Order: sequence, then C-alpha cells, then structure tokens
Amino acid sequence: MPAHGNGNLSAAAPVWGFVLEGFRGGLETQALLFALFLALYLVTVLGNLTMIVLITLDARLHSPMYFFLKNLSFLDLCYSSAIAPNAIANFFSSSKAISFAGCATQLFFFSLLVTTEGFLLAVMAYDRFMAICSPLQYPVAMGPATCARLVLGAYFGGCLNSIVETSLTFRLPFCRSNHIDHFFCDVPPLLQLSCASTALNELVMFTICGLIIVGTTLVVLVSYGYITVTILRMRSGSGRHKVFSTCGSHLTAVSLFYGTVFVMYAQPGAVASMEQGKVVSIFYTLVIPMLNPLIYSLRNKDVKDALRRLGQKHTV
Repeated sequence: MPAHGNGNLSAAAPVWGFVLEGFRGGLETQALLFALFLALYLVTVLGNLTMIVLITLDARLHSPMYFFLKNLSFLDLCYSSAIAPNAIANFFSSSKAISFAGCATQLFFFSLLVTTEGFLLAVMAYDRFMAICSPLQYPVAMGPATCARLVLGAYFGGCLNSIVETSLTFRLPFCRSNHIDHFFCDVPPLLQLSCASTALNELVMFTICGLIIVGTTLVVLVSYGYITVTILRMRSGSGRHKVFSTCGSHLTAVSLFYGTVFVMYAQPGAVASMEQGKVVSIFYTLVIPMLNPLIYSLRNKDVKDALRRLGQKHTV
C-alpha cells in the first residue's frame, strides 16, 4: 500500500477522506464480485423485509420470540445496507473515495448494529430458555415491557461499543496512506494506516470483542444446556421435534454469527491478514443477513403458515 505524495500530503489525506481499495483483480473479477454482492444484497433485503412485514401483519406471530426475530431482521437489513450499496457502487467507480466523515459514520453504524445483533442473539436464547424451561412464568416474565427493555439494552450495549471503537480509531494519525485495503471502513484495515502505535486500539478491540463474545456465548450455552435437559425429559415426540426445530434454527444463526466475528476481531493477530479479513467480512456483512430469514422461515412451521395465509389473502 504505497503512500501518496510526500509526508505532508499523506498526513493531510484524512482531511478529505480515504480510498476503499476493495478487491484485487481485473474487470472480469470485479464484474463477478459485483454480481455476487448485488445478488446477496437483493436477497437480504427481500428476505428481511418479508420477515418484518409478515411478523407485523400476522397477529399469530405477535409473541416475544417473533418480536425479537423482527428486530433481528431489522438489524440484518440495516447493517448490510450500511455496507453493501457503497461497496456495489465502488466496483465500477474510478475514484472509490469515501470522505473522512463518511468513513467514520459507516464504521459507527456498522459497529453499533453488529454489536447489537450479538447481544440480541443472546436475548433470543434467554427467551427460548424462559419459554421452554419456565412455561408457566413465561407470559409474565417476558411481557411486552420486558421485551422492549431487553432490545433497548442490546442497542445500548451496541452504541457503547461503537462509540469507544470509533472514537479510539479516528483519534489516530493516518499518515502512511489514505488507501484502505478493504471494501468498507472497518477497524483492522484503518489501524494499518496509522503511523502511531495501535497497541492500545488492538488491546481494546480484543478485550471488548472478547468479553462480548464470551459473555453472550455463555448466556447462549447455559440457556441451551437447560433447554436440552428439558427437551430430553419431554414425553411428547411431536413437542420435542418442534422445540428442537426452533432451537436448531437459532443455534445455526448464533454459530455462524459468533464464529465469523470471533475470527475477525477477537483473536490476537486478527488484524494481520486483510485478504482473509475481506472474505470473512463478506460472510458476516452479506451472507449471514441473507441466511437468517431463510434459516428461521424454512425450519419454522409458524412462519410458513403465516406466509401461506398472507399469500391466500392477496390471491382471494
């Protein structure tokens, strides 16, 4: 990554902005990636909007589980939209420029939404734990006010992490280059542009992401430990199958999300390989938001029935 011009010029680069290098390769590679990004983003928007509309319109889906699922779809839609449209436009852009403020804004919202999703997945595991292990207390314990507080708590945690990460990153002097070796503004590639020590930033990123991932994973594991014991005690085979199906969907989504975030942020040296980082980033910025509605709808009878009812309503 060569710096442009002399030291003074490149030190002043962040005043106007950065250049998002994106992916290496010729026109054919760029066209292929453009088609891939566009297809993934369109399916993401369609799938998540369908889930939001379906859960809002169908009274039978007005339960805590689907309230959280609607919020998950909203987060997936928002954080993929914070990245994908700009990345898609840049494939055939000659400048690939993003302003300093634009870069900081993109990082802030991306960090906010992704962290919130991490907390929300833990909240959803707790909700399943309450529903399956304490069914009599569940309607009272998980009332509308409690559900709203849990979602707001997830957003508060996301906002806190985002403020820390964004402010620490953009306090650094960027004088090596203004070329970001990525397709969006993220902490690891931005740290590579700094000519000051990034040890504190890397320590904070590693610590915060590590604590969030370990904390939320523990909530998920403990919840599903109790759920598994409860399921095994069930006498009804059909009830057991339904619970396994619902929990299987959630565990799949959790494993995909936490696994990729851990690879990217919560291990020492995660900052080192940007080429690996780009591939992992495609996974959690586009593939996971696209898969979540499919995971929850394909394995969920209630969602399939709601889709059928909505379809019948519009064909009559």
